[in-house]
Amino acid sequence: MIHGPGNKGNLNLLYAFAKRGLPFPLAAFDNQRSFLSVDNLCWVIYQLLEKQIPSGVFQVANNGTFSTNELIKLMAKSLGKKARLWAISPKLIDAAAKMGDVLHLPLTSERLQKLTESYMVSNQKLLNQLGTAMPLSGKEGLRKTFEAFKENQ
Repeated sequence: MIHGPGNKGNLNLLYAFAKRGLPFPLAAFDNQRSFLSVDNLCWVIYQLLEKQIPSGVFQVANNGTFSTNELIKLMAKSLGKKARLWAISPKLIDAAAKMGDVLHLPLTSERLQKLTESYMVSNQKLLNQLGTAMPLSGKEGLRKTFEAFKENQ
């Protein structure tokens, strides 16, 4: 997931959730996700234009991964709030999502999967070719995005 100022999508929805101080009911799900800040993406593009790198397939991501629970905690911290994580039984949540499919509720099976699945990639091949690390850590990039969310809401 690429994120930064002006971001639209699920990250914004999670942020709005944390901003309202609502309990996050999916804390029982354990996932890990790779993210990419727009600052790091621009830096990678610049590096690729400036350096002679052999062609190939490269994964572009910040170093490290974050779980959705970690994201909620980081969002809450950026808002000066305490994260409220509820670990409701995944079976109960799955049943609620299936009901959402039928009744067209906000929580559907597709949305639940997007919120709880893992998606991790390794940027090591790219960094080896560039010979340097990303300029922003994953936490720094997310912090900048969350600050932009605060300014725009």
